[in-house]
Amino acid sequence: MSRAGILVLRAKVYSNHHVTDGFPTTPYFDLFQSDVPLCGHTIDSLQTMSLCSFISPSGFNRLVFAGPLAALLLTAACRSSGPATPPPATTKPVADNVWAVVDGRELTSEEVEKAYRRQRDPGQTLSDEEVLAAKLSLLNDLIVQDLLLAKAKTLKVELPAKELDDAFAAARKNIDDAAFQQELTKRNLTAEDMREGLRREMLAQKVIEQEVGAKVDVTSQDVSDFFLANRSQFNLAEESYHIAQIAVTPVRDAQIANRTGDDATTAQAASAKVAMLMERLKAGTPFADLAMDYSEDPESAPRGGDLGLVPMSRLKQAPPQLRDAVLTKAPGTVTVASAGGAHTLVLVVSHEPAGQRDLSTPGLRDRITESLKSRKEQLIRAAYLTSMRSDAQVNNYLARRVVESRGKMPGAVAATPPAAK
Repeated sequence: MSRAGILVLRAKVYSNHHVTDGFPTTPYFDLFQSDVPLCGHTIDSLQTMSLCSFISPSGFNRLVFAGPLAALLLTAACRSSGPATPPPATTKPVADNVWAVVDGRELTSEEVEKAYRRQRDPGQTLSDEEVLAAKLSLLNDLIVQDLLLAKAKTLKVELPAKELDDAFAAARKNIDDAAFQQELTKRNLTAEDMREGLRREMLAQKVIEQEVGAKVDVTSQDVSDFFLANRSQFNLAEESYHIAQIAVTPVRDAQIANRTGDDATTAQAASAKVAMLMERLKAGTPFADLAMDYSEDPESAPRGGDLGLVPMSRLKQAPPQLRDAVLTKAPGTVTVASAGGAHTLVLVVSHEPAGQRDLSTPGLRDRITESLKSRKEQLIRAAYLTSMRSDAQVNNYLARRVVESRGKMPGAVAATPPAAK
């Protein structure tokens, strides 16, 4: 199946009163990146259950950093960085099952394997190289998570048991006990494994909220200045819909730009993936997070699936399934449009009439505020995590072993810690 035959929305968006191909980088586009409550779901024909919703309310290890930062941190995975006076070198070999050491704390192969089994699709067949790449990425995520959990101890940040209980119950509220146990068996996991993964993720997020969220401030003057500097971006020539999408195809895609590298390659895998995504949405995961982690459209995935404002004239040219998923739905609704084994989850964010907006337009001031907050938060979060990683003493032994073995999963090969620099 060619990309042209797949149900993927290609939007034209407004930029300075002109309609341009592609995806917007204008401030007006950025206004609509905040989360929108979901009012309904259409997935009657797909009932496959997935445990992926148990990873966390927002996806495994993706609450703590965005894709570009993950890539930045991954480039540093093999090097050792630390304080000005590093600990003395040791000649004691590291055990085979130790895949990383973070400030003296070991991360083992068992921890990475459990994390991998929690987030992977058991029905998906991957090559050895794809599996190893996924585990390397997960290990890097766990390194950052370990640093955040250590920070939680320092700051005395705690996760109340009731809060964890409520989150765990909410994640599995649509899964009966028999189906839950069946999935656990498939993944060789226990309920406690899932609960512990959720606990660690929620605690790490609490640190981010305390250390980053408290430093984000947007004043009324900031909002006014932004509007005045970008006034032309708030004038729509025609009635438009702001929409976002998650594309899922039944074929191996030549280019995958989502953060996890996930790609359904069969009709069955695509259907199961859509069911998993809908379950995650019902459990409270933000649409943008799922799009960045799982959408198979390389153009919109990095932007959280956001297509910006699509004018009515453009929507009328779309395939009927996609057109109906927008024009007949209320803002906040997610609908699955399917054709030929491909699926598109369509989120209607808002319906915008033509004309000039100003700060008295209902909701506009709030949207600008949330957009500016999001920008500042992303910047401070990236700086915070980068600083935390650079200040830590990290040895990624799995990465080193992969290099030494020329891209193969190392066997019984123990890595020796490098000399301190």
